[in-house]
Parts: sequence; C-alpha cells; structure tokens
Amino acid sequence: MNVERLADGVLLVGYEEVEPPEWIRRAAPDLGAVVLYGQNLPTDADAPRLGRLLSEEYGALVATDEEGGDVTRLHYRSGSPVPGNHVLGAVDDVATTTAVAHRIGSELRAAGIRFDLAPDADVNVDPENPVIGVRSFGSDPALVSRHTAAWVLGLQAAGVAACAKHFPGHGDTRADSHHELPTTRCTEAEWRRDHLPPFVAAITAGVRAIMTAHVVVPALDPEGPATVSRRILTDVLRGELGFDGVVVTDALEMAGLRDRYGIAGGAVRALVAGADALCLGALGGEVRYREVRDAILAAVADKTLPVERLEQAANRVRLLRQWAGEAVPAKDAGLEAARRAAVARGVSPLAGAPVLIELRHAPNLAVGEAGWDLGGPLAALGFAPVRTVGADGVDAAVAGPDPVVVVGRDVARHDWQRDVWARVRAERPDAVLVDLGLPRPDLLDGAPVVLVGGAGRPNLRVAAELLVTGS
Repeated sequence: MNVERLADGVLLVGYEEVEPPEWIRRAAPDLGAVVLYGQNLPTDADAPRLGRLLSEEYGALVATDEEGGDVTRLHYRSGSPVPGNHVLGAVDDVATTTAVAHRIGSELRAAGIRFDLAPDADVNVDPENPVIGVRSFGSDPALVSRHTAAWVLGLQAAGVAACAKHFPGHGDTRADSHHELPTTRCTEAEWRRDHLPPFVAAITAGVRAIMTAHVVVPALDPEGPATVSRRILTDVLRGELGFDGVVVTDALEMAGLRDRYGIAGGAVRALVAGADALCLGALGGEVRYREVRDAILAAVADKTLPVERLEQAANRVRLLRQWAGEAVPAKDAGLEAARRAAVARGVSPLAGAPVLIELRHAPNLAVGEAGWDLGGPLAALGFAPVRTVGADGVDAAVAGPDPVVVVGRDVARHDWQRDVWARVRAERPDAVLVDLGLPRPDLLDGAPVVLVGGAGRPNLRVAAELLVTGS
C-alpha cells in the first residue's frame, strides 16, 4: 500500500457542511472514518440519511459521538431518547445498561453508523469536573467498571464498535481539555486504584477501540499529554494491558493538545507514541485534512515517523472497518432507568400550569449546542407552562399566583444560576428547582428539588412526571 493511502487510512475526518462536500466523496473509501458532528445534523432525520449515504454510496466507515443523555448526535436538536451514564450508574443494574447501549447501537447500525466514540469510562472523582460530570457512571471505580463493560457489550452486540474514553482517565481534572491542558495530580497508586479499572474492564469485554485524553498524568509521564505519550499508549496500554485494538486520539484541535504542539505536530507525535487513528473535528474540513495528511507524509519522508508504525496503525483501523457484529433486537429500558435514578425532595404536585424559569448556561464543547426542553414534557402531561422566561424575567414570574419551576444544569456550580435560584426562593419558597446536571442535593439548602442527572429526553420526561405527581 502506498504511503498516501496509509496516511488516509489513519484519519477520522469531519466536515462543516450538512451535505458531504466533494472532497469527502473522493477521499472516503480510503479514509479511516468520516465522523458526523452535531452541526452536520440539523434534524433527527439527517443522521440516518447521511450515515447511509456515506457508508453505502461513498464506502466510508461512519463514526459519531453517541453517549446517550447529554452527548448525542443522532438527536442533537431534540435531545437523546435514552438517559446518560449518571442515570445508569445510579440505577446500578448492568442489564439495564446493556439494554440501553444495545438500543443506541441498533439505532446507529440502522443509520449506517458502525463506530461509536463511546462509552465514557472516566471515574468522576471530582464533582467540580467541568467536562465529565453526568457523562460518567459515577465516582466508584468498581461501579464504573461493571457499567463500562456492560455498555461495551450491549453496543457491540448490535454490531457497532465501541470506543472507551478518555484513557488514562479524565475524571480527576478541574480543567476542560477542549480549552486548556488539564493535569491530574494523583499518584501512580491512586491512578491504578481509581482510574485504570474501567479500561481494564472494557478491554476484557472486547472493546474495539480506546480514545486518549489530552491530559497530563505526571505520575505516569511528566512530559506531555497522554495522547502523545509513548509511556502511556505503548508501554502501559499496549504492553501492560495487552490492548491490540484501535487507539483513537481525542480531537486534535482541542486546546489541550493544539496549544502545545499544533494540530499537525500533535498528529505526528500521537502516531509515533502509539495512536492508530487521528480524530479531526468538523471545522476546517478539507484544509485541516490536507494539513494533517501532509504532516504525516513529511514525517515518513524524514523518518520522524517510521513507515512500519504507520502501516501498523492503518492495519488496525482497517481491521476495525472489517469488523461487524450480529445485530439482535434492542430493549427500550431508558425511561425506566431514568425513573429509578431520579431524586425528588420536598416536591408537592403542581396545583396548575406553572411559570417556567429557564437558566441556560453555555454547555461544554462535548455537549455542544444540543438543547433541552422541560416545557414539552410538561405539556404532554397536561401542564403546559403559562409562560417560559429566562433570568431576566424572574421578578414578574415570582410575582404572580402561578406555581414556579426553575430548571437549570449544575445550578450549584454556577454562581449566576445559584444567585437567581436564591432570588426566586426568597420570594417563592414553594418554587421547585429541576437540576439537569450532576446531582448535588447537599448544596441546595433543603429546597424542593428534582434531580434527574442529565438532559436527555427520558430525564426531562421523568422530571415532568415528578413535578406533576410530587414526592
């Protein structure tokens, strides 16, 4: 195989438009994969249409981020129909987790998408983590391990390859690698105890791919982020753990890698360190693809990157493309899982249609612009909000006679949301807070609260049910 095709074979590319541009059509058969992002999918109907086009007509392996809950691409505008990992971990029923993952896999496979950049296997030991939170099954390594394995088994039973992320762990950081380079300050013993077990469980379950984290773990390698660390990717992941599937980088444009090495420089360093597939975001499209491809070719030419290493990487991605599992019928267990995981405290049944105060904080880049809607589920139960306002409408909302419901995400973590909630409580002690973020009832002063652990459609449906029925 020529070097140009080898370089294409390790690239997971994105594009900015809705319709795949001409360069994607030309490159697709040789690419490692084409990744669909939220901006490619303005409606829920676009994922299956584009997935089939790219896979059946263009000959591409199609990938996406479909974790369920807050991180969804198939339902980017309307919200995921299944809850995310926090709910599944709170329920702690591995059969339910397997069923939810199988449902996701079945929907992906039907849409022509055969590679899912999920599950999140991070152990969220720090509740202030700005990027993981409800994307994690929890803070207990044993719980996260069993649910990571169950999720992998459920997804891959539907014939969709899973990718456990973010190795060696992104759950003990207070920085978001989309914006800066986080450092994990655990000792090696703490890392082995708290963060390694879920990845071991994923490998044991037969996971087809593992995604790297743009984080520095000084106890393992003090020099650079894990994505470009030979010690972490080759010595530990390959040598010690025996993983022989595809090692995928997190997106190379993320500041955690880009600001130190540049996108092209980070790509070459990742391959040299032991990564197999280089993930590119949507922005930049063909220009970004050619920049990274040219850097790989130049690195082979000057022997910075041994051609044997490139061949090894491309072969692993080729084997992933060939892999196919047998699809079996999926169970729809998501809504029941969300019901079992939800927490309601001090909530009386709504006396009538409420005023809804929405506190919409800018989400992290993993979530993107995906929306959430509590008004719709309330309307479906016969309690359509009298009106919906933002933070600037609080005074008028609390002055009237209607019940007041405040909904936000991680309210306790954001000063402005906490301040708004305090203002509402001062005027209307009967107001109820619905928090869609990581449940932290200890920080909410004993107020009436509904905590649903995510912004997927099942979470919001359950929130509406608890508001209507009380607790």
